[in-house]
Amino acid sequence: MSVGFIGAGQLAFALARGFTAAGVLAAHKITASSPDTDLPTVSGLRKMGVNFTVSNKDTVKSSDVLFLAVKPPIIPFILEEVGPDIEARHIVVSCAAGVTISSIEKKLSTFCHTPKVIRCMTNTPVIVREGATVYATGTHADVEDGKLVEQLMASVGFCTEVEEDLIDAVTGLSGSGPAYAFTALDALADGGVKMGLPRRLAVRLGAQALLGAAKMLLESEQHPGQLKDNVCSPGGATIHALHFLESGGFRSLLINAVEASCIRTRELQHLADQEKISPAAIKKTLLDKVKLESPSLSVASASKVSLFTNKSPSSKNN
Repeated sequence: MSVGFIGAGQLAFALARGFTAAGVLAAHKITASSPDTDLPTVSGLRKMGVNFTVSNKDTVKSSDVLFLAVKPPIIPFILEEVGPDIEARHIVVSCAAGVTISSIEKKLSTFCHTPKVIRCMTNTPVIVREGATVYATGTHADVEDGKLVEQLMASVGFCTEVEEDLIDAVTGLSGSGPAYAFTALDALADGGVKMGLPRRLAVRLGAQALLGAAKMLLESEQHPGQLKDNVCSPGGATIHALHFLESGGFRSLLINAVEASCIRTRELQHLADQEKISPAAIKKTLLDKVKLESPSLSVASASKVSLFTNKSPSSKNN
């Protein structure tokens, strides 16, 4: 089995690192592609022994399982470009937030009558094999296809199958969750520094506290509220600290953060459905190798832009 990544950013790097560390894939069985050869993650992938190319078509041809690891609005353009190279053997796994299975199947069905599509949402801790992943299978994907993807993702953390309509909520919770945790950890470390701890020690103690708390919860059958109560002695320091968190709306802020991420995920799907992307985003994607004819880029002209090679459409100098 060979695996390909269209996109060579943080997610592709994290998954490749996790798969090789878990021993489920040798580095030479992985191919990643991006028009940006200067990304730090590209250097990391190469050092890992992963095959790298600027041609996403080459990635498709050399892969059995193909991960779409790019921004959601770019997905339609990717599918148009590589669609002719998709074969019955391919399992197309979308990691793009908000992009539905049906939208991908609709695009690919022009080139392949029964495209095997799986939608997943994972997170960056896969790099240390502690990821949280859910997936949903498409119309033409077999049970065996889903199990193969689950085997891959379970090698780098927790993985389970869900109904597709739950994936947006998962994005808001565990997909964005590491960012919430890092922000909380940064604030905890600041608190430690304020009270006199060296920065490095404060960060380490805060991280270990979060790690230990998570492990306690996962290895017990107790409600997190009960575990919290176990730390709070009557009149003690912890319950006084929790009072400050509650008065500051700590719980509501986290609930609102999950909701905001989920809502934005649905907005991203709308953008992908519109098949529109801003000129700035197109230029960033193509590393300024595409010269736009005007400040605005129409859908028709965008469809002619190759996101996968060094070729660019002819343009006039302003």
